[in-house]
Amino acid sequence: MNHPSVNGRVVLITGGSRGLGREMALALAGAGARVVITGAGPSDALSATCRDLGNDAVSIAADVTSPAAAAEAVATAVRSFGRLDVLINNAGLGMRMISETFNTTPTKFWEADSNAWRDIVNANINGPFHMARAAVPQMLAQGFGKIINISTSYQTMVRTGYAPYGPSKAFLEAASRVWAADLAGTGVDVNVLLPGGATDTDLLPPAPDKKGADGNLLPPDIMRAPALWLASDASNGITGARYIARLWQDEDPDAARDDRGEKPRIM
Repeated sequence: MNHPSVNGRVVLITGGSRGLGREMALALAGAGARVVITGAGPSDALSATCRDLGNDAVSIAADVTSPAAAAEAVATAVRSFGRLDVLINNAGLGMRMISETFNTTPTKFWEADSNAWRDIVNANINGPFHMARAAVPQMLAQGFGKIINISTSYQTMVRTGYAPYGPSKAFLEAASRVWAADLAGTGVDVNVLLPGGATDTDLLPPAPDKKGADGNLLPPDIMRAPALWLASDASNGITGARYIARLWQDEDPDAARDDRGEKPRIM
């Protein structure tokens, strides 16, 4: 896809060192965006991805569950490039925090470790809030901005053995609709993007026959094209929408849109 409006745009991607975040970062940097990626802490993966993104890229160790760290990540983007155009809330924790066999032997919610439960909720719910809360004032001052919240499939939100990961994404999607309404008319758009199935990332335990609950496994680069489009001027004015990367068609973005109807489809 050719999106000249992405050239020079400043994009902050949380959890950008690996998996979906890395793929979206590479796609955006390749289109000329100036990219800032975060990781929860310093790591070889964070440094390596930053090098792969090119000379303009910036990496920062920032735990999104900390309001101060979220604010510093946004401040780093603005200090480095003078503005912040796009925030992609990708950082999160999955069910491996609860069990390394969650996808074969479901853990009932009352069996889950309370500390692991808290950590997942903090990362997947509070993290995007802290980041958006820090980014929105800058975007409002510019009169322009885009927030892209990375979610999961409806089935995962209510699948047995997937709490609290699945429900945390249901919360994020509901919050995204509220944020979009709160920001209506400001020039700041809020949308949801999800792969549309399990992807080949560290959210799944390593295995020779690694696959999702539906038996399939999507490549993480499936997020590249829709992320580019959502970060570009082509999506200006579209807000409160939900896009499934698996259904993406460059010539028809609406084919991947899945938020039609009067009521939010959460369950």
